[in-house]
Amino acid sequence: QRNVAGVCIEDKLFPKTNSFINGEAQPLADMDEFCGKIKAAKDTQLDEDFVVVARLEAFISGWGLGEALKRAEAYRLAGADAILCHSKKNTLADIEAFMKEWDNRHPVIIVPTKYYAVPTERYRDLKISLAIWANHNIRTSITAMQKTTRQIFMDQSLINVEDKVASVNEVFRLQGADELEAAEDKYLPATGQNINNIILAASQGNLGELTKESPKTLIKINGKSLLETQVDIFNQTGIKDITVVRGFGKEKIKLSNIKNVDNDEFASTKELYSLFLAKDHIKEHTIVSYGDILFKSYILNDLIHENDPITMIIDADCDKSKPFTDYVQTSEPYSKLLYAQNNKVEFKKMSTDLEISDIHGEFIGLWKVNAQGAKIVKEALQKLSQHKDFRQMTCIDLFNEIAKTQKIAVCYIKGSWIDVDSLFDLQTANSL
Repeated sequence: QRNVAGVCIEDKLFPKTNSFINGEAQPLADMDEFCGKIKAAKDTQLDEDFVVVARLEAFISGWGLGEALKRAEAYRLAGADAILCHSKKNTLADIEAFMKEWDNRHPVIIVPTKYYAVPTERYRDLKISLAIWANHNIRTSITAMQKTTRQIFMDQSLINVEDKVASVNEVFRLQGADELEAAEDKYLPATGQNINNIILAASQGNLGELTKESPKTLIKINGKSLLETQVDIFNQTGIKDITVVRGFGKEKIKLSNIKNVDNDEFASTKELYSLFLAKDHIKEHTIVSYGDILFKSYILNDLIHENDPITMIIDADCDKSKPFTDYVQTSEPYSKLLYAQNNKVEFKKMSTDLEISDIHGEFIGLWKVNAQGAKIVKEALQKLSQHKDFRQMTCIDLFNEIAKTQKIAVCYIKGSWIDVDSLFDLQTANSL
């Protein structure tokens, strides 16, 4: 009546107890009564393909081969479509003995939970019809839940587990829930904010053979390019309006559902020129990101909810000795107290050669503007574009120019991101 394909019933008494828990103490059902259940099932099935499997527990309860064969034959004659012969030994001894005497007179099913080391080909040799690996998915889930719970307990945070577990969207997908789209509209962080994203991905990169013919943004990390991974992160938060500024190898950047702006002068320009080309896409809520970075999704979730005109993400846990790094000086260095209270400070200056005492963090290449901030950025871009060295300017020049007259908010993070600038970074990114 429920449209299932079949049912497996076992010759135990109610209530059911797991076969591996003190099996010898578990009495078997009366054989004749159990045969009556099989007959009743076969007499009343609504589809001729409906299958009734009789599960044999004689070995589990310690009755031995003789009782197992007697019951199996009775169940076959009662109409069972197959016999499930169960054993809790860690060898195939019970099953081999049964199959030898059974002589292939009816389909046999096994559940090799205990004798898992036996090669599957041996089951085929014995003419076993079906093997059920019964509980490894649920056992796997227990291991994963214990690991995740331990991590949360140690960190007192979700930061290090969020990107390692299935998303809420994946849960909905597996459920086949019709309300998925409605739920996305209601619950995703970017919902109702009309947020868009600009990814600056025009540069070739300098990773040798890896970037000889393709831009760095297309380097694969765990099977996906940097660009694909970043687009996925934005999509998962509800940001679907994405513009990519392409340059080197632009014909290879063919992601669906994105807009493209081409910087054909990528070889002689820096990222600020790319942003200038995409200035019409700087709107009331825009997040700008570099195309060669990876970051954990919580960073983006936090940034989405920032309402300052301009907000930039700074990593306070940075190596202060790296060359060519976008170091930032702020109004106040990172501290646990600051993090607990607000975690926001004011941008002062950015440079690749700040004094070590002035370095409060590293700009990770991720920032956001609101409507007021968009206007400020566009005005600064227009002003800088008149400068003779504009084509060689970077975001360092942009932020320093804006900071002369406007406040820029800084949100601190500690780690949880990577800028892929070397083969070592590439290896590290695979574990992020």
